Amino acid sequence: MATTTATITLASSDMMDNTISLSNTATLTNQGNDTGMTKTTGLARQTFASTSNVVLLDSGASGGTQTQQAVTGGKVYIKNINDRGDGTKYVTVKIDAAEIGRLYGGDWTFFPWEGGAGNDIEVDPSDATETTLEYIVFHE
Repeated sequence: MATTTATITLASSDMMDNTISLSNTATLTNQGNDTGMTKTTGLARQTFASTSNVVLLDSGASGGTQTQQAVTGGKVYIKNINDRGDGTKYVTVKIDAAEIGRLYGGDWTFFPWEGGAGNDIEVDPSDATETTLEYIVFHE
């Protein structure tokens, strides 16, 4: 059985009266059971030099950067590997045109994704200078 785990660690935060440190690990399993996920797109990088909306992960046949066959119970990792810069350069991440967040230089996200018609993951760079994203999908 394949076992893939994802771990997030906040080493410290002084946003409150007391500093906190927390860590959490999840085993990536198929939907509705404890069988480990066995498929991945592999880690990839894509560079954009335009402000045009781009389908990064396509769950159907519309020709995105990575085409998936109806991803079920997937987990997606996307990172904007550019320098942070002045804070005006970011990439908007969308699912079916609905904004789920912005990734500034060095920011990353990890979220569940149910592929299928209309659930493409799109990115929209804030400016036309070169932006590079790193991404991978783990799925059933």
